Amino acid sequence: CALLAVMSYDRYVAVCKPLHYSTIMTHWICVQLAAGSWASGAFVSMVDATFTLRLPYRGNNVINHFFCEPPALLKLASADTYSTEMAIFAMGVIILLAPVSLILISYWNIISTVIQMQSGEGRLKVFSTCGSHLIVVGLFYGSAIFAYMRPNSKTMNEKDKMISVFYSAVTPMLNPIIYSLRNKDVKGALRRLTSR
Repeated sequence: CALLAVMSYDRYVAVCKPLHYSTIMTHWICVQLAAGSWASGAFVSMVDATFTLRLPYRGNNVINHFFCEPPALLKLASADTYSTEMAIFAMGVIILLAPVSLILISYWNIISTVIQMQSGEGRLKVFSTCGSHLIVVGLFYGSAIFAYMRPNSKTMNEKDKMISVFYSAVTPMLNPIIYSLRNKDVKGALRRLTSR
């Protein structure tokens, strides 16, 4: 989530401040932004794991899920999970909603800049640059917010499992395809493949 926000900031600087890009997005700033993304993810994971693993678990230890994530584990807890659910919800606000707010602000500024552009070719270039990132943001955030930003229930249904697979496996698997569609060679190969 944080890395997607950093990527949107990079696109904001590239589109809205192109002449200052190399002075704003220095190597050291890029390292700090990447490290901050990793650190925020590690912090949220540590809080989620701490709250989830302190609960007592008795009886059935089979998770009706594809992997062991906090919402799935809460369904097996043999105690009241309200405080843990609230901690997970708070971490969801921090790691999901704060970055998506930054993404929306970045793209609001990008769209404002694009509207003021005179060149149709320049607009098309900006949209092709930002379009792939927006697709990934939509796919990832749509499924992650649905999974983490809603009240927990004790039953896990098939829809919940499919949503978790979507944001944890399908979206990362599609990333190389989505981002490589900007490449002219990939576009040409795709056209040749589909025209047969």
